[in-house]
Amino acid sequence: MKKNLIYLADVFDFIPMLDDNSIDLVIADPPYNMRKANWDTFKTEKAYFDFTFQWLDLLLPKCKSTASIYLFNNAYNSAVILNYLRQKNIIFHNWITWYKKDGFSATKKQFVNAQETILFYTMSKKYVFNSENIRIPYESTERMLHASKKGILKNGKRWFPNENGKLCNDVWEITSQRHKTKINGKIQKPLHPTIKPDQMIERMIIASSNENDLILDLFSGSGTTSRIAKSLNRQFIGCEKNEEYINIIQEGEINYERL
Repeated sequence: MKKNLIYLADVFDFIPMLDDNSIDLVIADPPYNMRKANWDTFKTEKAYFDFTFQWLDLLLPKCKSTASIYLFNNAYNSAVILNYLRQKNIIFHNWITWYKKDGFSATKKQFVNAQETILFYTMSKKYVFNSENIRIPYESTERMLHASKKGILKNGKRWFPNENGKLCNDVWEITSQRHKTKINGKIQKPLHPTIKPDQMIERMIIASSNENDLILDLFSGSGTTSRIAKSLNRQFIGCEKNEEYINIIQEGEINYERL
């Protein structure tokens, strides 16, 4: 298949056409079965997980032995998926919590949901992880300023903060896309209901790939992953089954082709 395209295709038609052992990094933002749209609505919970496990089984042989995989979902679904993947020959690394800083609803019968989950896996113990390139700011700037001059005594040694910040942890405080695109302080209806922030996708790609690596953008949606991959000099290939999002993909200067 040609690279640097998003294919207008169903995932079950698309994945089998990929070469085995060809993908360096997978970023998959599938349906959550939360009824955001027709494509996110399944008749039963069993139907949803049958769908999910089927595309996951097709996916794994397409990944290189050095590949990494990021899987988006809500916490409940992620727990079920994590349990299913225990039987697969892949390595679980992190349950990443994306704190979006905005709740889905103002419910008073449970805690307000303000997070989503990202499961981080690799196919083996040999994989790319550019930890130095994704450092994040220290929280206490005043304390770090003091430490940069005199250091902090730890176990009999002086520790000095890294000028590029601290190592990235597994709780990501990144504002949701709908709050990043306000007009005159008002939230606008998004072009796609589940667009992920550029900052978050960029972090995954920088951390888990190198230039010219091939990124698989499954369930491409608005094409964010492919667009960011292109901007970071990575190759990409993706699929999106809903033609209504093709215009958004093209606005990101990403070409598409019907399978």
